[in-house]
Amino acid sequence: MHPYRMQQMIKERGQDQLVNVAQRNSVYQTLDRLVREGLARPAGTSREAGRPERTVYEVTEEGAASLRRWLLEMLPEPAREFPEFPVALAFLPMLTPTETRELLERRVEALTARADAVDGQAPPGLPRLFLIEDEYRAGMLRAEIAWLRTLISELDDGTLHWDRTLIEETLARFG
Repeated sequence: MHPYRMQQMIKERGQDQLVNVAQRNSVYQTLDRLVREGLARPAGTSREAGRPERTVYEVTEEGAASLRRWLLEMLPEPAREFPEFPVALAFLPMLTPTETRELLERRVEALTARADAVDGQAPPGLPRLFLIEDEYRAGMLRAEIAWLRTLISELDDGTLHWDRTLIEETLARFG
């Protein structure tokens, strides 16, 4: 497959939510690196009517073995990732509970739209095996939505609250 078609397929299948292919150049750079490392190789060229000739790539045996090793490492052991949202949560005292509630409501709306989009992108009849990453993404989105709704409810009923006095007392006590 040639890089342009790879980028198209990634976008068509919604996989651009998993890997960043906003710039076609990123696909070319990744392929160049894979070729340099012996994980992929040019397999020929193809030409469509009215289009320039394109190099088609294939995975090498070493590339398939490398992918397998990565899977054997990645699946059992959670990666150490650094998402920004928990960092924002750590700074909630900078906002009022009312501001926080409004912002979290907007986040719930955005996440709901994303989850609905993930649910709606699968072609009918596609076996679950080929949708498993979408199922995971939708599940993670829905878990965050449920957690946020609980947090919003706690902001509404006063279970979670703060004010200047609480912040100052906490800083005095815990530094």
